[in-house]
Amino acid sequence: MIAAADFKITKAEHSKLTDINLENIPFGKYFTDHMLEVDYEDGEWKNAEIKPYQPLLMAPSLAAIHYGQSIFEGIKAYKSPSGEAFIFRPHDNFKRFNQSAERMQMPTVPEDIFMKGMQLLVDLDRSWIPEMEDHSLYIRPFMFSTDEMIGVRPSDTYKFMIILSPTGPYYNMPMRIYVEEQYVRAVPGGSGYAKAAGNYGAAMYPTAIAKKNGYDQVLWTDAFEHRYVQECGTMNVFFIIGDKAITPDLQSGTILAGVTRDSVIKVLKDMGITVEERPLSIDEIIEAHKAGTLREVFGTGTAATISFIKELRYEEYTMLFDVENWATAPEVKSRMNAIRYGNTADKHCWMMKV
Repeated sequence: MIAAADFKITKAEHSKLTDINLENIPFGKYFTDHMLEVDYEDGEWKNAEIKPYQPLLMAPSLAAIHYGQSIFEGIKAYKSPSGEAFIFRPHDNFKRFNQSAERMQMPTVPEDIFMKGMQLLVDLDRSWIPEMEDHSLYIRPFMFSTDEMIGVRPSDTYKFMIILSPTGPYYNMPMRIYVEEQYVRAVPGGSGYAKAAGNYGAAMYPTAIAKKNGYDQVLWTDAFEHRYVQECGTMNVFFIIGDKAITPDLQSGTILAGVTRDSVIKVLKDMGITVEERPLSIDEIIEAHKAGTLREVFGTGTAATISFIKELRYEEYTMLFDVENWATAPEVKSRMNAIRYGNTADKHCWMMKV
């Protein structure tokens, strides 16, 4: 078992932060001074180290490159008005990370390594946490197989790492979304519920087609009928229909159980809004739009936070929304930000102090 004292820490000689303006910084472009690296060998985790951010040396035969045993998570850290650093719901991401590991036949990461390593790393690079609205420090834990061998089987060795990236808003403007009617993201029995790298690679082609046609992302539908909506590119999705909030349920295992999704459900209930987690067909959505009861549509995710959707397109039918006059999604975003940035009481105990 690796304890906090077992982490070897090598500090960078010079910080790159002096050359970077954290205001309006793009998502995922810059990385902090340090990274965490731990090896899995001979059935145990060893060589826990926090060291200067640097390239990795890998063999061309590395198993992850050929067979896709690679998973990751997305977490964010924020600064309170007093300058204290907090991480948003990291224990939930830790649990989901290990669920992904089990699905991909990878070893689970002990809590001491995942949580304590993350705290030590964020604490070391806490000066990189932006203090502007809609800005944060993005935390990327990931693991990949490292056997230097070509052969279709689970690897015997793995590397767990965490890197950090200061970031601004993922989507700066309300989004245009195309409802996918041909390609699929996941099927029951597949790996859709896991945060596996291959899920995102397979989504790139249909997403590129949608972007060529002027859309920002696709809203996936089920694999059998292309009728029931699932999730949206990098986000879960919510629909305000009448006086209810409806979001696709997780029962089929084709949708990622988003931590932000779960948080939004709790905030909506705090606001007195009824939330339904259930199958939702595109037919019901169009019918509600025609009847004037489809009030708002928005996405939720760690990177995206709360992202407004101004247009949905399904086949030849286009649904447009007056984002400027919305009430629910902006209030959800405001309440979530108040908790994350330490401007209100954290009654759900979501924030972990670094």
